[in-house]
Amino acid sequence: MNEEATTEDKKWFGTLLSYAKGSGGRLGTSVVFSMISLISGLIPYYCVYRILDRYIEGNLDKAFTLNQCLAALIAYLVKVICFGISTGISHYVAFNVLEGLRLKVADAFLKAPLGEVYAHSIGEIKGVIIDKIEDIEPPLAHVVPEGAGHILLPVVCFVALAIVDIRVALASLLALPLGLIFMMLTFKLSGRNMTKYQEANAAMSSMIVEYVEGIEVIKAFGKTGVSYEKFAGSIRDYRDFVIEWLKSTWVTMKLAFAFMPATLLGVVPVSILLVGKGSMTVSEMALSVMLAMSMVISMAKIEVFSNGLRQMQYTVLEVKKFLDIKSLPEPGTERRPDEYTIELKNVHFTYDEEQGEVLHGIDLTLNEGSFTALVGPSGGGKSTVAKPIARFWDVTGGSIKIGGIDIKDMKVETLADIVSFVTQDNFLFSRSIKENIRLGKPDATDEEVMRVARAACCDEFISRLPDGYDTSAGEAGKRLSGGERQRIAIARMMLKDAPIVILDEATAFTDPENETKLQESIANLTRGKTLLVIAHRLSTIKNADRIVVLNDGRIEDMGTQDELMERSPLYNRMWQAHTGARSWAAGNLKEA
Repeated sequence: MNEEATTEDKKWFGTLLSYAKGSGGRLGTSVVFSMISLISGLIPYYCVYRILDRYIEGNLDKAFTLNQCLAALIAYLVKVICFGISTGISHYVAFNVLEGLRLKVADAFLKAPLGEVYAHSIGEIKGVIIDKIEDIEPPLAHVVPEGAGHILLPVVCFVALAIVDIRVALASLLALPLGLIFMMLTFKLSGRNMTKYQEANAAMSSMIVEYVEGIEVIKAFGKTGVSYEKFAGSIRDYRDFVIEWLKSTWVTMKLAFAFMPATLLGVVPVSILLVGKGSMTVSEMALSVMLAMSMVISMAKIEVFSNGLRQMQYTVLEVKKFLDIKSLPEPGTERRPDEYTIELKNVHFTYDEEQGEVLHGIDLTLNEGSFTALVGPSGGGKSTVAKPIARFWDVTGGSIKIGGIDIKDMKVETLADIVSFVTQDNFLFSRSIKENIRLGKPDATDEEVMRVARAACCDEFISRLPDGYDTSAGEAGKRLSGGERQRIAIARMMLKDAPIVILDEATAFTDPENETKLQESIANLTRGKTLLVIAHRLSTIKNADRIVVLNDGRIEDMGTQDELMERSPLYNRMWQAHTGARSWAAGNLKEA
């Protein structure tokens, strides 16, 4: 297992480039231009050497000087142009890779069971998709092309020094072994803590998201609240960890930065000694020093880039955990039902093995075009029966079929097309109200959007918003009540017009004034569809074709309203509690 992980770790860069087509070739082109740029930067040094050599010999003339200056200028222009081309290509590659990664992660979450998604906190997911993936851009755009050039440049400089004098070339490497030793020590000390750093960063991000989302509650209870203390504690822990980490690598890192680029420590004294002995000319010494200084710049860059490359490796491997998230298995061939009867046969379901089984052998048939309601005590398994139908999770036992086809034999996109699912906790995206409704049917006209909005009793409150249907739901979100948000979600469902509709407490927050009208609209627009409604307000489902009473993950009874009133004690108690609560509320409102 460890060997497999090591092999995967070694392939991380190829994995990264695979997320944008053609990235490898483009990045290779960027590297070539980077190398040309850096090597072109050495030509002016040679031109200076030629001018200085002629000057010392006493035969320097204007024409030669101008020719050398022109050659140096052309080389410098080539350096600048090639560097611009290199960085332009590498940035194009980097942002395409970032796009590919983010789309792949989003696609992985879309195809994964909700349990796999919920296993990660919002802060962790946000940290990876937004921050971590963004961190890949600078090293990918700069480290890879420029780093390759800066690796080649010291080699070229060493060869040039060897041509001048092999002793000077060897002297340039005098401090290199020490620098490498200290750099390896830094990597070793840093590597031990990199995973802990990623975990600490993810924990802090998660707490920040929790703090912001719960700010209303925290304000109500003040700074002494548990959430505030957890928030402050996570930031302190992150600060303390990073400070300790930096302390542990500070000495070796500084020594590595001091010795790695210290080529002049050997080149200058050896060159002076050779000039004194007559084995080297002053112009050759000047060229050696200039070449050594070029090596200094590259060596310093290599150190910085190596840290960026290692950070990118850790980030890619962390993102890969999300990309490798367990997905719902899909069939190789498309199967689409001809009719929409839903059959649950001996369905068992477990969210978590530690919590135990939630559904215990559910057998239920929802005939095409029928209206079925699920009722029962809180925690009885109503939502758990409904969600596997939309394949938010796969059942752990038994099967669910639509039109005689097991939903596991349908593609996720096909199932999404034929099933509409509306919950009481409806999310609105940060786009216009119109576009939030249009999610149900992306090619819908404005008139179609407004028609379903009127049917869902949305038109009145949307018209009061600053920009009407064009108001951003992100801006309007705080001003919309729970019932108004639900009605927008119901309008979205109506626009989708899927043959199977599942409403999970979809009108829970709707005010009494609009509830009757909304129920009538839902009834009209779902007529002929296979409708499954989960309800706490029993008055909203009393006309259902069949009411299924769930208790403790089992079907206790099923029948019409009249049948259940006659024979089901549990349903009777629920009905009495419901009608009693309505009478109490009506009485209080009358007194008020």
